[in-house]
Amino acid sequence: MASNVTYEYIRRNPAVLEYVRRADKVMESIGYTEHSFAHVEKVSYVSSMILEELGYPERTVELAKIAGFLHDIGNVINRNDHAQSGAVMAFVLLDKLHMPADEVCSIISAIGNHDESTAQPVDPISAALILADKTDVRRSRVRNTTFTSFDIHDRVNYAVTNSKLTVSDDKTSFTLELNIDTEISSVLEYFEIFMDRMLLCKRAAQYFGMSFKIYMNGTIVL
Repeated sequence: MASNVTYEYIRRNPAVLEYVRRADKVMESIGYTEHSFAHVEKVSYVSSMILEELGYPERTVELAKIAGFLHDIGNVINRNDHAQSGAVMAFVLLDKLHMPADEVCSIISAIGNHDESTAQPVDPISAALILADKTDVRRSRVRNTTFTSFDIHDRVNYAVTNSKLTVSDDKTSFTLELNIDTEISSVLEYFEIFMDRMLLCKRAAQYFGMSFKIYMNGTIVL
């Protein structure tokens, strides 16, 4: 059964837009970095880039973009278990739009498996979503405007002046390239808060039969 539910429809749907806005408000209230449109649109783009580079069908790429845009809506309920609650919210939304069950399953599995506490790369879309979400580290995600009151998460994100995830030409590895201002945060602090995420990225890469590498300021560290 063909589906007419597209990424462009989802990203313009008034209910979805409200879910994303309100979910980000929850994150702001508890002191987390930006989880609004800049984040979900980047995750959508990188998820789809990964699958497109690896030669997956166009519709699979489209489903990854949809999953990326919806992946954090569960934060509107609570940060705890937000992957699972977000998957249920996405199911209700997509079922009402009469999306075929196989496509719904792909999207809600990816959403339900993106948080590092419970995540598992169960299929290509979930693996791509993990890689895209966990590598979105950048200065512009920091909400705190007072440098002297930065916590470790603020420092690490603010220290990252550039980040880019790429697929090698021979399709054997993913590489996360980071430029970090070590006057603001050390490499050690990056791994102190992101080690679980990086190990999850390694598992996601292994799903594709690939390796995961990190370069910081031009030097390989993983």
